[in-house]
Parts: sequence; structure tokens; C-alpha cells
Amino acid sequence: MPDTLTLANARLILPSGAVTGAITLRGGEIVEIATGPRVPPGAVDCAGDYVAPGLIELHTDNLERHIRPRPSAHWPHDAAIVAHDAELAACGITTVFDAIRVGSIEGKGGIGWSRYARDLAHELLEMRAAAALKISHHIHLRAEICSETLIEELAQFSPEDRVGILSLMDHTPGQRQFADIDQYRTYMKGKHGLSEEVFMDHVATRKALGDRVRDAHEAAAVEAAQRLGAVLASHDDTTLSHVVRSAGHGIALAEFPTTKEAARACHQHKIKVMMGAPNLIRGGSHSGNVAARDLAEADLLDILSSDYVPAALLYAAVKLGEIWDDMAQAMATVSAAPAQATGLMDRGRLAEGMRADVIRFATVKGVPALRGVWSAGTRVA
Repeated sequence: MPDTLTLANARLILPSGAVTGAITLRGGEIVEIATGPRVPPGAVDCAGDYVAPGLIELHTDNLERHIRPRPSAHWPHDAAIVAHDAELAACGITTVFDAIRVGSIEGKGGIGWSRYARDLAHELLEMRAAAALKISHHIHLRAEICSETLIEELAQFSPEDRVGILSLMDHTPGQRQFADIDQYRTYMKGKHGLSEEVFMDHVATRKALGDRVRDAHEAAAVEAAQRLGAVLASHDDTTLSHVVRSAGHGIALAEFPTTKEAARACHQHKIKVMMGAPNLIRGGSHSGNVAARDLAEADLLDILSSDYVPAALLYAAVKLGEIWDDMAQAMATVSAAPAQATGLMDRGRLAEGMRADVIRFATVKGVPALRGVWSAGTRVA
């Protein structure tokens, strides 16, 4: 790679709007932005393609999918981490907060969750230290409130672990994401093949566990976020009371609120709203919750997350640009807004002096086609 790279005759997506111009990268930084269609000697002629900040992903289950590609199949973690990293780079994601669950259920109750967070985080950090990864990785601990081991597992993490986000999740049946028991029944039976008897025992066991540990586990997770220096997030807020509780904990980011009422209350409490890109692309939630488009049209959407489809992030930003008729505002939901929400002030915008995380893409029938991805000035896809 040359020490200096100039992408010229591009449609630059700047914070103030999209303009034709050129951007120069050197030493891992953006060193110059110029307007106009001129292509200097040695520059790459982008022929009108978009050039935008690298995407920032705050919540993705993709790493978990790689380490367990089938319910009964476990993949070697180092290989899974490298494959996950390469997939994200190929989708234009240059910074990721890898979601890892803390809080396991090792007793009875139909379906259990085994511990894996501490070992996987250690392996991820080792691969990063060995320069085996293409993009910037941080950790997002998903604290499962309805679990048996949350406090013990949280104690295994320290401020040196790059934990950027800690989210409070409560998947107790009958509330939040799983408020509709019939939809939860369909989900659990389809995923795990449970009989009705086993399903009902599972529901009763989980409800009893949640009632027993909820307050203590929430308090422990909030304390852990403070100790680790992590941004605190909520998950699946559904009611006004949920949002008030979140605000009381000092939560700054609401992941996937399930109703417009909750999203509006989040904004009233200065909590940023994040929605799933697959929801926006598909036209609605697969769980029957509020549609991301409805929140976007009500000006209640701040950040997009690829959630379970990495390629959805850029695609959803392009669709959001069409909905808002403002590509710069839409791209901010996958770059500047997530950067600001997590305190990463060196990236997320095309501006001189910023980290050279940059993507180039065109659109074909409304679908983004990536032409290049640079992480800290190095081409990674």
C-alpha cells in the first residue's frame, strides 16, 4: 500500500452533506479533504462513487454465530474470530463492539446457557494483540439479568478488557421482547423443538429465577459498568416504567425498544435509541415489535445496528437515506452517532485529523456495492 492514498471525484458524505471532492489518507489519518471533481496525479478516480466514514457496529451477534454455527456444533474460537473479523470488514464495518453474553443458567429449566464470556474475550484480545484482525474490536457485555451466574462472571472482567458497552438484558418470559407468550412459544419450539410440557416448565422456572435475582443482578451490572468504564445500555424497553428505570440507572443507550411509547420516552430522558438494520430492511420486527421505519419517520431513531446480519448495516443506512432524503443524516446513524455514544471521538466522520476509517461504495438498484474498505488507512476489503 502506498503511504498516501487519495480518493478523488467521489461523492463525499461529510457531516454537513454530500459533496463531490477528494479525500487523502496518510499515516492512518485523514489529512486533507478538497471539493470539486478534479483527479490529481496518482489519485484513484472514484467516478462518482460514495465515500463515507467506516461503519461502527455497537451490537452484533455475529461472533456468537461463528463460534456456534449450529446448535450442537462448536467451532474453534481463534478461527471463528478471524472469520468474523473478515466478514465485518467485507461489509464496511471498521469498528465493532462484539456482543458477548455474561450470565449463564446451568441448572434445570429446559434450555441452559453455558459460560463462555471470559474465555472468548481473552481469545479475542489475544488475536487483536497478535495483529490477526483487520478492524478495531471492542467488547460489549450483554448482562443477562435472568441467570444464575451473572455476578460471578462480571467479576472476571477488568478495565483492561476493552469493555465499551454493558447492556442490561432481561429475557424473562412474559415481558419486554417476550411479552407475548404465544410468540415466545413459537420462537422456543421452533428453535429448540420443545414439547408443550417442557415449554411450560421452562417458562415457570425462568419467571421464578427472574423474580429471585432481578434487583440484585441489575445493581451488580450497573456497578460493573462503572468499574469497567463502559457505557450502560438497556435492552428491549417496552413501557414508560422500563425507561424510567433505565434513566435511573444512568443508561445512555436504548437497544431495540419494542414500542413507540418507549422510544419517545427514551428521547425525553436523553437516551439514544438504537434499532436493528434488519428490521428496517424487512419492513418490521420479526418479533412483532415496533417497526424501525415508524421510529425513523417519527424522528425517534438515532443509531442503527446490524444485529444478526452484518451486511444489513450499510444497506439500511442507504434505505434510511431514501426515507429521510438525506444521505448524510442517514450515514451518521452508522458512524458519527455510534462513535459519539461510546466516546470514540477519533472516528465516525470524514474530517481532517480523524482516523482514516473509510468506505467507498456505489448503489445498484438501491443496494450498496462496496468498492473498498480502509481501516486506519490500510485497505482491508
